[in-house]
Amino acid sequence: MRKLAIGTALSGALALAGLAAPAASAAGTPDLTFSGVTVNKGKPVVIGTTQAVSVPVSYTLTRPKNLVIDQKKTVQAVILYRGTLRSVDNELGPDKAPVCTTAATTDTTVTETCTETIVAVPGEALYEAADAGAWKAAGVYAHSDGSASDDYLHSENDLTMWGGLASVKVQRAARLTADAAPEPVVKGRTLTVKGKLTRATWSSGTYTGYRDQKAVLQFKADGGAYVNVRTVTSGTGGALSTTVKATRSGTYRFVFAGTATTGAKTSAGDHVTVQ
Repeated sequence: MRKLAIGTALSGALALAGLAAPAASAAGTPDLTFSGVTVNKGKPVVIGTTQAVSVPVSYTLTRPKNLVIDQKKTVQAVILYRGTLRSVDNELGPDKAPVCTTAATTDTTVTETCTETIVAVPGEALYEAADAGAWKAAGVYAHSDGSASDDYLHSENDLTMWGGLASVKVQRAARLTADAAPEPVVKGRTLTVKGKLTRATWSSGTYTGYRDQKAVLQFKADGGAYVNVRTVTSGTGGALSTTVKATRSGTYRFVFAGTATTGAKTSAGDHVTVQ
């Protein structure tokens, strides 16, 4: 299990306490409330094969007024995880401390609005097909303290996590092409429209064919708007192919609506002149 990159204190706490067993006891658990957690502005996180993707996270944090969070020895943040807190399959955390602004105070509490950025790197943070799908957000509090010398070591680490605060889809990016032939074409003749649907494979850093998926062929006559023509199912290697009768000049494209694990994609249009 990789450490969360949100500071030495939290990384050390996670390494020593372990995600499966939060270290803070009931008596020592801080009274923190994470609310209004929004990941990527409520949209799926779509990730290709090479580019790191920055995922914005915003939330409201309410803490005791006397609790100091310095993001060094005492840390708070929101992470994303797959699985359960008892058995985490993968996790993503911010590499910089959250930025929090005081929104309200009472005699005993402080309420802050916080933002942070989680960076997802394909092939590093995401590396297997199972990483595509539903993830959840968790609020994290960790405290690390101690001292050390050549002949003495003392360390104290507490970790508390609150899971299920929000959900987000992490999806593999798709690629989609469309090519209509022959070009130009005589009116009334048959046009063949081919394409290919592929999606990111994080483990290999390549795009591979996505078969048995529905893509909609659309046509836009010159000066008009796109209309659906028919639905085509991808075959071996993600291949798409269908035929239409050439009636007027215009542009053809394929549209893939996406799945729970793969992002939506629309191909570039291919214009055909009908003579």
